[in-house]
Amino acid sequence: MDPGADTATAVFTDHRELLFGIVYAMLGTVADTEDVLQETWLSWEARSHGDPIEHPRAYLVRVAVNAALARQDAVRRRRETYIGPWLPEPVPTGPAEADGADRAVRAESVSLALMVVLESLTPAERAVFVLADVFGYGHNEIAAMLGRTPAAVRQTAHRARGHVRARRPKYEVDPAVHRQVTERFMAAVSGGDLDALIALMAPDVVLTCDGGGLAPAAGPRPMHGPERIAEFLAGRFYRRGEGLTVGFQPVNGSPSALMVRGGAVVGVLMLDLHGEAVTGVYAVTNPEKLTRLH
Repeated sequence: MDPGADTATAVFTDHRELLFGIVYAMLGTVADTEDVLQETWLSWEARSHGDPIEHPRAYLVRVAVNAALARQDAVRRRRETYIGPWLPEPVPTGPAEADGADRAVRAESVSLALMVVLESLTPAERAVFVLADVFGYGHNEIAAMLGRTPAAVRQTAHRARGHVRARRPKYEVDPAVHRQVTERFMAAVSGGDLDALIALMAPDVVLTCDGGGLAPAAGPRPMHGPERIAEFLAGRFYRRGEGLTVGFQPVNGSPSALMVRGGAVVGVLMLDLHGEAVTGVYAVTNPEKLTRLH
């Protein structure tokens, strides 16, 4: 066995969690993220046969980020033909999850609500925001990765932060409160208690449901208003609830409800909160996006 190959593999494995977290936050799908990581590995493995790389972490992140940027156009084109609202692919982040991808997202807590906002940024803005605000890279480091000047990166970061804050003001929510509200919300849904369900939601609450044309959803556009959302969720659960059980598991760093039928996850629901008021409901029923949840 080539000792150099062993070393290259060990170094890449040590950084795989970080790379997955960065690329997933940029692309929002596991399959595309894994493809980018494969490209990064091939570049790293080929480069490892030459002179030693002084800063492997910087090299790997630079290759992965640029590969993700190159893939973003193709990812966006696919979404233009997507049926109904598109949400990022949910990734389990519970303590029992063992593989590196899950631990990476757990560590960075890239919530689905934040990922939705990131979809509205330009590719460059998203890359800079993810690197600077989620993973803590400095402007000089990002400039070297992207082949831009620190001043240009600083300006891009400023624009991205302003856009994110305008779309998603930052609220600190206690994880225990988040879990309790999620459980109360699902108890009201499954019990058909419209009054309790409406009381949990803010007046401007929005439901976004991603079925991808492959599973039941809430329609071609997000749904607004607590009364409409309560009637839809409770009615849908009543009509399709036979044989359905509800479990709770952290997804994308947030407490989430998993709907399970016949041992398979058929839906996941996540809440966005301001205090204890539900301001956003995100539901994914597209079976192609639920394969990692169990």
